[in-house]
Amino acid sequence: MSRQSGHPKRVTSTRVCVVGVQATLNAERSAKAPAIRDEYPQVPVYVKNFFRWFNFNRRHNRMCENEKKQLSPTVSKMLGLNELCSLDVWRASMGELLGTAVLVFMIDTIVISTIESDIKMPNLVLSILVAIIIVILLLAVHPVSGGHINPIISFSAALAGLISMSRALIYIIAQCLGAILGALALKAVVSSSIEQNFSLGGCTGPHGPIIEGIETAQALWLEIFCSFIFLFASIWMAYDHRKVKELGHTLIFVIVGVVLGLLVFVSTTLTTKKGYAGAGLNPARCIGAAIVRGGHLWDGHWVFWAGPTIAFFAFYLYTKIIPRQHHKSKAYDHDFYNVVKVMFGVRQL
Repeated sequence: MSRQSGHPKRVTSTRVCVVGVQATLNAERSAKAPAIRDEYPQVPVYVKNFFRWFNFNRRHNRMCENEKKQLSPTVSKMLGLNELCSLDVWRASMGELLGTAVLVFMIDTIVISTIESDIKMPNLVLSILVAIIIVILLLAVHPVSGGHINPIISFSAALAGLISMSRALIYIIAQCLGAILGALALKAVVSSSIEQNFSLGGCTGPHGPIIEGIETAQALWLEIFCSFIFLFASIWMAYDHRKVKELGHTLIFVIVGVVLGLLVFVSTTLTTKKGYAGAGLNPARCIGAAIVRGGHLWDGHWVFWAGPTIAFFAFYLYTKIIPRQHHKSKAYDHDFYNVVKVMFGVRQL
């Protein structure tokens, strides 16, 4: 009996102890809680609830905005500014530099030799040799940097969103430096008379290397049309991964070389000027000889940059007009239009 009568007493005391501890904890929690009820006892409860709801929504909206900022692309990300500090990108640009140097040396040599020779159709020989050189250099440079060796390709690829603007800028700088090196190499191996008479085979506008070249307006239109045809007829295939998979890189490069050769032939044939080496179709090649040789090569030099620039945007507008299913490319995916929208704070749909 003593055990039975003592057991309930111990249980009762344990329960009292638990209840006391719970009460102490509740008192501590209420002490730590905000004292809004004690501070503003005269404020109605529904007003307090409204302000609690308002503060909660404000904190929630702030959190959502922070998440959107983290998810939405920034201007620096879309421009690829991080690639300016990327060692791999600068290493790849070395391929562009050396490739453009070889291109300028070879093509300018071909221009001088064909103009100096007495063959009946020097522009035909020039076109064939240019096509061969282009194909070889594309095959050599493509594994390193993608095989641009031309500001027309680099800048149009950036507009279409295939590479970042920062990478395109690095490539174009490397191409211009390579063109200067190629022109310097050519100057070192030719005589002063050839350098003087043939202007290092550079791009000539109003004044050709031997006789008067074509007019500035005519040269500008030729640059616009030939640059657009170059992008439309050949580079478009290289941008489309479906065509690359179907035809292969080698055949694509052959097509690019043939198209460039045809454009050189057409531009030199239409003008019927022996002193005109055809449309520049490569602003880096033009500026290389102009910096090294100087003189009249600067006359109308802006044409060789303005013409391709107009062709860039015309070609980009074409890519935005055609149905989207006809434009299939796998790359950077930040084209010029989306970059401009982000820069001006326009949200993407």
